Amino acid sequence: MRLVIARCSVDYAGKLAAHLPEANRLIMVKADGCVAIHADGGAYKPLNWMNAPNKVVEEHNESAGRHRWIVTNPKKETLTITLHEVFSDSDHELGTDPGLQKDGVEAHLQELLAASPAAIEDGLTLVRREYPTAIGPIDLVCRDEADIVVAVEVKRRGEIDGVEQLTRYIERLKLDSSLGDIRGVFVAQVVKPQAKVLAESRGFTWVEVDYDELRGMKPDELRLF
Repeated sequence: MRLVIARCSVDYAGKLAAHLPEANRLIMVKADGCVAIHADGGAYKPLNWMNAPNKVVEEHNESAGRHRWIVTNPKKETLTITLHEVFSDSDHELGTDPGLQKDGVEAHLQELLAASPAAIEDGLTLVRREYPTAIGPIDLVCRDEADIVVAVEVKRRGEIDGVEQLTRYIERLKLDSSLGDIRGVFVAQVVKPQAKVLAESRGFTWVEVDYDELRGMKPDELRLF
């Protein structure tokens, strides 16, 4: 991972245009190629970012006293980061991450749904639980009655970050042309209204399940109303 602390300005061009004026920020370049720009606040969410796969070109203008990164993805979206002053630039080898250790409720919910994927949607069959990708494992990968691959993200509380996580996983799966069409399902005990809207805008299905009911039923009895 490369971490750069710099005074920078950022311009995004793609589906829309966005500009971050000059300020001190953290620029994070992950091993998978993801580029994210963070402020000193706002918890985990970056101000702007470009998911992998992408191409990063560094341009140096010594006479102007500034450097520029141009990040481009296959969709022709562009993130231009102008570095006015660099305070720190370091590389770190983090190694393989074991992944998020989920709490008992969320982990057990995932187990129950893996045992009976029809509780999510009639006709679903499990391909694999904790399906590996370069950015972490997908909770469940299934196939539906039409033999389409279905990526399922399971949360105890369904919020926007979970939908974003599912989006990133599907982007990785689509790099494997052998899988064919892929769609997503976001599953939680409670899905927040904003997450429902975002999921639907991304073409995903969302499903709310009752953990206590699922826990009290036998695997072959699991069904949604």
